[in-house]
Amino acid sequence: MNRYLAFLRGINVSGKNKIPMKELKEGFEGLGFEEVKTYLNSGNVAFSSDRDDCGRFVKEIESMIKELFGLKVPVFVIQREELEEILNNAPDWWGSEDKAIYDNLIFVMAPATSIDICREIGEPKEGLEMIEVYRNAIFWSFDRKDYQKTNWWPKTASAGVKDRITIRTAGTVRKTVNL
Repeated sequence: MNRYLAFLRGINVSGKNKIPMKELKEGFEGLGFEEVKTYLNSGNVAFSSDRDDCGRFVKEIESMIKELFGLKVPVFVIQREELEEILNNAPDWWGSEDKAIYDNLIFVMAPATSIDICREIGEPKEGLEMIEVYRNAIFWSFDRKDYQKTNWWPKTASAGVKDRITIRTAGTVRKTVNL
């Protein structure tokens, strides 16, 4: 049995796209997934399955969310082992305990690629933010007090990019991988 993580984009944010975690967990169980656990209220779900098809899981989960909650929510699914490998290849500057720095992991949803997203957003602003690509993920860090001056902050929420990525903080990713 393999362990997977699903990250739902844009739920329970500022009162929009409300999905109760208990009902979301039940929806995952209704799809036949086992050992389902949620973390926080922002759509982080760990589950187990003897099947091995992340692409199919995405379609099933998105359909379940549409059916149960009436929402079109982009979903990213990754096998736990793959996420562990990504985290093991994090740059040295990412994920520190420095509270002045905001460390994020951007997951790129197929069919988009990390290169597509980097090309569209552009270079990070030197001295304000850093990025590093590893597979279908982008490590991104910036100074909290200057986030509005970064190149990536406004562009990750732009219409052209937002539905092709989902972003989690370093702390959330680390907690979720251990569910």
